[in-house]
Amino acid sequence: MAFRNEIHTEIEIEGTRDEIWSVLSDFAAYGEWNPGMRRVEGEASVGSRPSITLSLGGRSMKMRPTVTVVDPGRELRWLGRLLVPGLFDGEHIFSIDEREPGRVTFSQAERFRGLLVPFLRKTIEIDTTATFHAVNEALAGRVAAVRSVAAA
Repeated sequence: MAFRNEIHTEIEIEGTRDEIWSVLSDFAAYGEWNPGMRRVEGEASVGSRPSITLSLGGRSMKMRPTVTVVDPGRELRWLGRLLVPGLFDGEHIFSIDEREPGRVTFSQAERFRGLLVPFLRKTIEIDTTATFHAVNEALAGRVAAVRSVAAA
């Protein structure tokens, strides 16, 4: 499949929308479970600009995206930019879709735009996709751990 300036991954997770959202929106705890975002300071509120330390393909990078959508239990979205708009922009989308009671499809996507996108295509395709899959698996593990503690 040809790269179309977007990466999309998804995973089925045992849990409710609220359980997934609780983990996803708790930025302070990302360092405990999230292999792609080692540290996030700030809050999940529209207009906020959390400070994020990314781990991508063995490299560390800091960014301060602008949160654009907060729909609890459904969607979290932010827009990050490298230096100036149009150079390298990435819109990150986390979506939660409850397929049946106690089971959700969690998806993570990034839409890339800008002058540098064609030059970074291989890195985007390989490193970002692998990191997204690792984050999805880690989120499922974190939700399972939270559920097991709550059930005890």
